[in-house]
Amino acid sequence: MGAVRKVASYLGLGGAEQYDEPYGEAEYEDDWIPASERAARRWQTEGEPARIVMVRPKKYDDALTVGRHFREGHSVVMDVGTMSTIEATRMVDFAAGLAYGCEGRIERIAEKVFLLTPSHVEVSSV
Repeated sequence: MGAVRKVASYLGLGGAEQYDEPYGEAEYEDDWIPASERAARRWQTEGEPARIVMVRPKKYDDALTVGRHFREGHSVVMDVGTMSTIEATRMVDFAAGLAYGCEGRIERIAEKVFLLTPSHVEVSSV
């Protein structure tokens, strides 16, 4: 056994073949659920109609309102037309990150107007 292997063995960095499977060979069901669906299930009661919330933020601090509604599973129409260009850019960046993090979507539907939809909402154009 070479010096490198002795040191690796001493540190517990040996090959994986020497370790037993700690949980056996059992197959586990994939219980992964997107974050937006978990939020929608947590906050919406069964049979409650879907909501679309219109938000006209005046400053970047209003991002909390957008985030709260979106995490609750609501679609959000965000009109940043009243904001300065710098703050509107920050708000859109925040909304894009929020949609990505919750596996939703963000789409521009008009100039300075964006639609954020959770993953369970399908948007189609005619």
